Amino acid sequence: MNNRAMLARAILDALAYSDIFDYPLRLDELHRYLPLHAAADELPEALASLNGQVGRQDGFYFLGNRAEVVEIRREREARSKQMLPLAMRYGRVLGSFPFVRMVALTGSLAAGNAADGADFDYMLVTAPGRLWTARAFAVTFGRVMRPLGHVVCVNLLVTEKALAWSRHDLYTAREFCQMIPVAGLDVHQRLMRANRWTKEFLPNAETDRSQQEYVLTQPPALRSFLELPLCGRLGDILEKWLMKLQLRRIARRSGAGEETVFTADVCQGNFHHHRKRTQEAFEKQLSAIEALLPLEHCRKKET
Repeated sequence: MNNRAMLARAILDALAYSDIFDYPLRLDELHRYLPLHAAADELPEALASLNGQVGRQDGFYFLGNRAEVVEIRREREARSKQMLPLAMRYGRVLGSFPFVRMVALTGSLAAGNAADGADFDYMLVTAPGRLWTARAFAVTFGRVMRPLGHVVCVNLLVTEKALAWSRHDLYTAREFCQMIPVAGLDVHQRLMRANRWTKEFLPNAETDRSQQEYVLTQPPALRSFLELPLCGRLGDILEKWLMKLQLRRIARRSGAGEETVFTADVCQGNFHHHRKRTQEAFEKQLSAIEALLPLEHCRKKET
């Protein structure tokens, strides 16, 4: 496959992945999520060669005749903009809890693609040895917010000892690159440095700095005050007790599998297997693309 064909195929792959989420891409976004290192000014010519396979409307690019996703994106983008200020406030509250060192908004809202009834999803980084204490505060906050109709989900917590993520795939790379830091910018920067492997999947993706001026950078006085009595042996005892208590409750839930991890340093509660379902949908999209493309754009099959 020559360079031109490789770029054309990379464009189709990027659009295919976003199509799973009914999310057409602007030209700068297409470059950001391209699974191939390329200059942004190379894309227009490559897109022109894909006439018929890639559609364009109002500055958005999408697969084939899927023009309906443009309106879907507009609706979800408008909803995301309405929700974002509240999501940032909730994130700052989470960042004020004991032993929380970083809060980042994740999921569809962070991507600007929040459907009706979307949750407020967050990733937390905590102090070592206090993950389950921090989670107890976060879960309690989520329960307080639920009667208001706001679902605050802390789906992923790791300690500062576990910043490097072991699973390297496109789904995780997209999640890392799309997250919006809300508190603990220095820790977020360490997290991204520890996961430079994301460049293997998204070589053109740079950290979006548009929201960073709103990030809570100084530890709140409340957090420091609450941590004082929980730093020593009393805190160790409480951590062990809270871990056992929460694991008992978690064990009652169905859906445990390769996307659920519960240790002293990692709490990943993806019971709905979003990664697996996304990967299956993406592979289906790629197979459909292969069937329609000329031979020069097809990937060589391994023997």
